[in-house]
Amino acid sequence: MKVKRIVSNIYSPEPLRAKKFYQDILGLDLLMDHGWIITYGNTEKMNVQISFAVEGGSGTSVPDLSIEVDDVNEAFSLMQEAGFRTEYGPVDEAWGVRRFFVRDPFAKLVNILQHI
Repeated sequence: MKVKRIVSNIYSPEPLRAKKFYQDILGLDLLMDHGWIITYGNTEKMNVQISFAVEGGSGTSVPDLSIEVDDVNEAFSLMQEAGFRTEYGPVDEAWGVRRFFVRDPFAKLVNILQHI
């Protein structure tokens, strides 16, 4: 038996609010829309990964999600232009990533990162 995918599910009475953050800015594909549930992802490749942590690194809170992007500086600029609240960074971490933490439309703490 192999796990093929892990999906984070975030409760929201307004799931359409996710579009600007996850689809428009982060560029995720709309994979499913049943009205009551909307799923975004990447149709090119699915990775299985789950983390458990006592902190988020560098003394930060544990983020609800971590999303790797190919240009963290561009993602940071787009988040700021869209008015999303940044809580940490951007910063180059000792373990080889550049990242920032931002709150999504549902107040979830999201770690946006790029390996450097």
